[in-house]
Amino acid sequence: MSLPKYFLFFLAMPMLSLGTWAESHDVIGFVKTVQGDAAVISGRGPINAAPGTPLYLGSTLKTGSTGSLGVTFRDNTVMSFGPDTEVTVDEYLYKPAKGDLKLAASIVKGTLHYISGVIAKLKPEAVSINTPTGIIGVRGTRFVVKAED
Repeated sequence: MSLPKYFLFFLAMPMLSLGTWAESHDVIGFVKTVQGDAAVISGRGPINAAPGTPLYLGSTLKTGSTGSLGVTFRDNTVMSFGPDTEVTVDEYLYKPAKGDLKLAASIVKGTLHYISGVIAKLKPEAVSINTPTGIIGVRGTRFVVKAED
């Protein structure tokens, strides 16, 4: 290899690693609104939620006793959380061209207002919300759930 080829090889290696990391840590949505105490907990640890905070698969969304939070996912699913709420995004797959669609979340406590996005419109059976006492299958466009400790 000539010197320029070595240079390109060493320049490309970090970019390939970054691409692999980015694919495994794809952003699945963003925080849109926040009031009071709210946090997003992901593999990088807890951070105070603010508009624009990215969401990743496995993110846990928590609000404090006076907090509320609104998020929008890549498929335009909207979730809003009231005070003292804890929700984890268990599964999220949004590749409509391949038919790969899935949204599963778990609410441990609190209130959740859900508005369907593209996943529920194209494949309603691919959306579920787990609660401490059961599983909600989404067949409509919106609902509210309250889970108590």
